[in-house]
Amino acid sequence: MKRVSSRLLQAALSAVFVLLIAAHVGGALHLTPIERVEAWLYDAWLKRTALAGADDRIAILDIDEASLKSVGRWPWSRDTMTALVERLFGHYGVAAVGFDVVFAEADRSSGLDTLKDLSRGDLAGDRAFATALEKIAPRLDYDARFAQALAERPVSLGFYFVPEGYRAARTGVLPPWSLPLEVFGALTPGTPAAGYGANLAAFQDAAQGAGFFNMLADDDGTARQMALVHPYGQGYYLALSASTLRIAFGGDAASAGVEQSELLGRNYLAPWLEVGGIRVPLSADGTVHVPYRAGSPFPYISAADVLAGKAPVGQLENRIVLVGSTAPGLADLRVTPFSSTFPGVEIHAHLIAGMLDGTTRVTPPWARDARLAAVLLLGAVLTVVLLRFGPALGLAATLALLGLLLAAYGAAWARFQVVPMAAPMLAVVGLYALNTAYGLFAATRSKRQITRLFGQYVPPELAAEMSRDPAHYTMEGQSRDMTVLFSDIRGFTDFSEKLSPTELAEVLNAYLSTMTRVVQQHQGTIDKYIGDAIMAFWNAPVDLADHATRAVRTALDMQAALPRLNEEFAARSWPAVKIGVGVNTGRMSVGNMGSEFRMAYTVMGDAVNLGSRLEGITKQYGVGILVTQSTVDADPVHAYMKVDEVRVKGKETPVAIYEPLGAKDRLIDDVRSAAAAFDDAFAAYQKQDWDAAEMALRALDAKSPRALYDVYLERIAQFRAAPPPQGWDGVYVYTTK
Repeated sequence: MKRVSSRLLQAALSAVFVLLIAAHVGGALHLTPIERVEAWLYDAWLKRTALAGADDRIAILDIDEASLKSVGRWPWSRDTMTALVERLFGHYGVAAVGFDVVFAEADRSSGLDTLKDLSRGDLAGDRAFATALEKIAPRLDYDARFAQALAERPVSLGFYFVPEGYRAARTGVLPPWSLPLEVFGALTPGTPAAGYGANLAAFQDAAQGAGFFNMLADDDGTARQMALVHPYGQGYYLALSASTLRIAFGGDAASAGVEQSELLGRNYLAPWLEVGGIRVPLSADGTVHVPYRAGSPFPYISAADVLAGKAPVGQLENRIVLVGSTAPGLADLRVTPFSSTFPGVEIHAHLIAGMLDGTTRVTPPWARDARLAAVLLLGAVLTVVLLRFGPALGLAATLALLGLLLAAYGAAWARFQVVPMAAPMLAVVGLYALNTAYGLFAATRSKRQITRLFGQYVPPELAAEMSRDPAHYTMEGQSRDMTVLFSDIRGFTDFSEKLSPTELAEVLNAYLSTMTRVVQQHQGTIDKYIGDAIMAFWNAPVDLADHATRAVRTALDMQAALPRLNEEFAARSWPAVKIGVGVNTGRMSVGNMGSEFRMAYTVMGDAVNLGSRLEGITKQYGVGILVTQSTVDADPVHAYMKVDEVRVKGKETPVAIYEPLGAKDRLIDDVRSAAAAFDDAFAAYQKQDWDAAEMALRALDAKSPRALYDVYLERIAQFRAAPPPQGWDGVYVYTTK
């Protein structure tokens, strides 16, 4: 019976594992590790199959460091850009030019505007000046000359779309859209945009085309796919690569549509785009996988050399030229499967080459269904094999299925399709690993299991005690009455600035080790360290009826441990440490909580938050420890002095806060009488009897000065100057944490 139950559990675990991966494939869940494996597999296959060799159809005109040094910083004057365009077409005879830059602002570097102002001002009426200005104005109107250079030449300008979620800026003028929105029928490739950054109207009107140069990046920041169409307004716009290819082949209008196919009785729609007479299949989202080539297939020619006429004509003649930059300061470097500093302009070149050769790849519309079927079917087959025949045959089946999946991936790749296979591969490998691990560790002894689960939170002796009755302890979430403690070094920022990083680490290690020993001496559970802060709780996982007393005793012992610790620090010329401690008792949720990436045994709830708030306000009163009324009520061992009634941030109900004075049976008379006197002063304060309260506080302060007394003396002075409102309940309100 036990064996059957174990098999059922093993089958259930396998089913859950397969369903999780299936949920990822189906889009109901996002599992980052699968995406990373997918990216690794894609990159490896791309590098293994990438074409090599030079491409004599495309060249890159590089605004490189040498060009910036020779011509000047970017942006260059339109006079320079005019000379560049005229030289490219007139001297070098290029086939087409695509600009991976935007000309969004007018060029006023010629001084023409200043001359025009003079003609209307100081030199108004000067005919000789007016005649000369009229004669030279066309030469100084750099923008008009640049627009004229663009006119009737196969030039595609560049622009960009602003993604949704960003400020909806609209600069410049977009070209007319290339395709109507309904061209793809029921499909809607691309994502909406919030705005755009485009070129000046004069340039856009003169150019034969324009395309967007937005880069896409996967979750790891790598550009593997690029959109060739993007919706905006009433139509679709072409990417810079597609726009440049279109004008290079005569400038005929682009066309697009969808292609229907059937697989296993289901109909699928796949979009396509045609530019320059070349049909390019698209993925459903309007993207293609960039067909990167190995090495450096495209020549880079310095813009400075072209302007000076030094570049060889053969490197540019009859080529499609893309103008972009590799200068680091112009921030157009991308991450690709081949390089972490890849010029963005070259990505457009690879796209154009891929469209010319028909080597762009797409994810077919049936890919998700195929992956989902593979995960479920192969998962079921392998689970049956593992459960029935054991790990030996299971390993053989796992390797065979992996080989089958790799062969399918390669077959799709050869057809210029990318069918992601990481999910079914991980399902196969993960199932084998899961079932093997289950067989190895299912019989682990309860003691070792308890030690593994709770050893990092509780003292070793408690872990040993728990192992004797493991069924009584669990990491599952539960609600119970508990006490939580927060401690923190006061002025830690100033404290840390006085130490080197190495010394700071040594100080923290020494401090945290000392305080952790104190917590564990009283059977507390360490929740976490937050920098210099410590969070601990009592009554979980081990039941402790006196959890409030233990927590308060811990707080007192932590303060008592400081003098000796500070002596050690002083001997090493380290600053002294002062801490604040907050303690609260109440209903809390405790258990193993977190995310798919990290879990922790911790407590949560309003009572926990209140404990944290208490620690934060200890410094406001100059006391080392503060506890709440609920802790006082649950602790019959220690004596307390009421410090205040407060409303902490986020809470409307007033909370009485106390300072623990020590064990009742060891409390000295001076401490007891001082506490009683402060109680009287506080009562007078709440009754707004400022004179009586001040007299009592000054008497206490004269006998034994404390920052606590100064706090109330300052409040009384403020209330005398500005009395509290009618109906004041004597509660102090904190507006910060």
